[in-house]
Amino acid sequence: MRYVIAIPVLLLLVLFALSNTETVRLGLWPTWYGLEVPLSAAMLVGMGVAFLIGALLVWFSELAQRRRARRAEQTARALEEQVLELRARLSRSAALPPAA
Repeated sequence: MRYVIAIPVLLLLVLFALSNTETVRLGLWPTWYGLEVPLSAAMLVGMGVAFLIGALLVWFSELAQRRRARRAEQTARALEEQVLELRARLSRSAALPPAA
């Protein structure tokens, strides 16, 4: 199923790279250093960096949610154990003969 999405995306990336072969100069303002790269490479690297930054932001925002879910699971487990213990106690007390 994921190949249904991955193959067209890869095909579009290849077509993008083939159609944008002009070179652009990338430089950092206070320096004289510049780098000549194909436009497609500069854009793909930029999109990749933006994707990674977005993924990290989503991951950090979900940390609290995962922590809350983990605590809820631990609480549910503890309550299930308590229910089992109380049921066992109840069945033991029901099995005892009445005190005279």
